[in-house]
Amino acid sequence: MTLPSGLRALRHRDFRVFFAGQAVALVGSWMQQVAQAWLVLSLTNSPLRLGLVGSLNFLPILLFALVGGAVADRLPKRRLLVMTQSLLGCQTLTLAALIVTGRVRYWHVCVLALVWGIANTVDLPVRQAFVVELAGRADVTSAVALNSAAFNLARIVGPAAAGLLIARAGVAPAYFINASAFVVVIVTLLLVRSRGVPAPRAIDTTFGHEIREGVAYALRTRRIVLLLAILFVVSITVFNFSIYVPLLARQVLGRGPEGFGLLMASVGVGAVGGALTLGALRAPSLPLLFTTGFLSCVGLVIMSIVDRFSVAAIALFALGWISVMVVAGCQAALQLAAPDRLRGRIMSLHTFIYGGVFPFGAFTVGSISEHWGVSWAYRIAGVFGLSALSLVLTWWRLRAREA
Repeated sequence: MTLPSGLRALRHRDFRVFFAGQAVALVGSWMQQVAQAWLVLSLTNSPLRLGLVGSLNFLPILLFALVGGAVADRLPKRRLLVMTQSLLGCQTLTLAALIVTGRVRYWHVCVLALVWGIANTVDLPVRQAFVVELAGRADVTSAVALNSAAFNLARIVGPAAAGLLIARAGVAPAYFINASAFVVVIVTLLLVRSRGVPAPRAIDTTFGHEIREGVAYALRTRRIVLLLAILFVVSITVFNFSIYVPLLARQVLGRGPEGFGLLMASVGVGAVGGALTLGALRAPSLPLLFTTGFLSCVGLVIMSIVDRFSVAAIALFALGWISVMVVAGCQAALQLAAPDRLRGRIMSLHTFIYGGVFPFGAFTVGSISEHWGVSWAYRIAGVFGLSALSLVLTWWRLRAREA
């Protein structure tokens, strides 16, 4: 049977198994993210402290992502993923136990957010580099798009289910469901035949040398620099949905957890559409990435004047569609631009930027919202993003003329 172009990565048996496990796990992870946001607001009622937890989730990625990339190029990727998923499962169970026993405090959430970030420092670049080995270079755009679609489909199911569950049974069940999902992921990883054996390397090289080698290659490759610059701008401005949306639901729209979950689901529905649109392409073009980047920042400015639930849901749907095309498009383009022996390190730069700048974006959004409201946070982020992308585009055109 011939698959549609956007689904062609599913021709590969190992990718199908991997994809199935990830799809289950992502629903649980989104349920936990919603539960964590609501737990922090329940404990503190502080947008600033919510932003701080988001920052702690991603701070280790900022500090150690490049080390994770070097690890990905040194050790079998399947083994590394089993280890990181096991650690994440233990983190989830620990917080669930604290909630059930009534002992949970804000500092517990902060410490366990750091554990989550440490595990993902290795997990994210390894998982991204593993995709090429599971689906092949010819189908990598389809694989990245399908993973993004699964991520954002989980954004529909997970938050909606979590919102209903929290309203009726509290936040603890969401954590227990996510712990069960990690078991599913580990089982599917063990069923994958590919071990993700790294390419041969010099025996006497150090982590420091390998990190410098990866960074040097990226800096002298103009296409990679441009992709990382676009990704940086969109990541630090647009992809703070876990901070933007609960504050919009509470501060502007006066909604509870059900409304929060439905708004997050609106983002997810749009993002699934954007991912499937991207998957139909063989390789995302630079004009497409610039266009979607600019439109994402315009979407933030529009969100700053929204004060009705129905309008907010439609606007977040559109923002999810457009923004996922630029972020997943940058990831697919980086996968194709990276040589096999450096892929883990190049993708760690993707992780460093996509996840590493989140602490700054989350803290800034939380801080602005604390003092002036979330509408001003949307407005400032949108204007900053439009200005920064204009500078990146100007730099690219000047370099193109010089060449």
